[in-house]
Amino acid sequence: MSTKKSGLGKGLSALLGDSVAESAENNSAPSPAKTETAVMPDISRVVAGAVSQIPLNHIEANPFQPRTEFDEGALNELADSIRQQGIIQPITVRKVSQDRYQIISGERRFKASRIAGLEAVPAYVRTANDQSMLEMALVENIQRENLNALEISISYQRLIEECSLTQEQLGERVGKDRSTVTNYLRLLKLPPQVQFAIRDGRITMGHARAILGVDDIAMQLQIFNDILAGDLSVRKTEDLVRSASPKKGNRKDDKRPIWYTEIRNIEERLAHRYETKVEIKHKDNGSGQLVINYFSNDDFNRLIELLDFD
Repeated sequence: MSTKKSGLGKGLSALLGDSVAESAENNSAPSPAKTETAVMPDISRVVAGAVSQIPLNHIEANPFQPRTEFDEGALNELADSIRQQGIIQPITVRKVSQDRYQIISGERRFKASRIAGLEAVPAYVRTANDQSMLEMALVENIQRENLNALEISISYQRLIEECSLTQEQLGERVGKDRSTVTNYLRLLKLPPQVQFAIRDGRITMGHARAILGVDDIAMQLQIFNDILAGDLSVRKTEDLVRSASPKKGNRKDDKRPIWYTEIRNIEERLAHRYETKVEIKHKDNGSGQLVINYFSNDDFNRLIELLDFD
């Protein structure tokens, strides 16, 4: 009488590789003596490039993880699914020492597995230095995780700065054209209050792109406040930006002093550096005022620390 291969083994073989499936089938065979203590996998036999069962207490989070916030409700739902179905997609880790592993991708599954009470998880083991690990983690998270627009923007910026990529190279890595990459990167030029609103879902990327239609930071903040106060749609925001922008033919650039553009550039750089509205009132004789605005006691204390006052 022929013996059929179990459906469980076949499923694991398709999902995790033959070595894990064979291990699962061997573990499913009756043992001579039952024990109450679960047998942890032998991590000394872990092979790079293969799928292995790695104990959770030997895995640490990825310091380059672009996602900074994880929805607790979504994690609990994933944990319930893992309790019932197990982990369908292995996480990816790199070996950092004899018995320590660092997550390259799959931190949500890792966190949910801890909530579910698992002792070990299936993992691909890869070899990567810090820079290639950062690039893999950022690219994989951008492509596969539900990141908000600001997190994507920050990830793009990190890939450019820390992995020495051009915008064209970045577009190739993430499967986006350069204009899309540029639009995300421009979000990082917005005032912090607007960036936080994008992150928190209070405004959309469409709203943010409309706000970028004006260069003046004070006007950007005014439009942002109008969006929140009036619950404006993206189209109404675009109309508001058009009405706030100087009309062609009304500009008096030819009458502005030679230092005007440079002063405005310095003003903008200071505003981004100190994350607040900055005004420079410069006169032809070289005198003037530098005004740094704050909006609360905490904001004032933050600025004092940045200015390094004793």
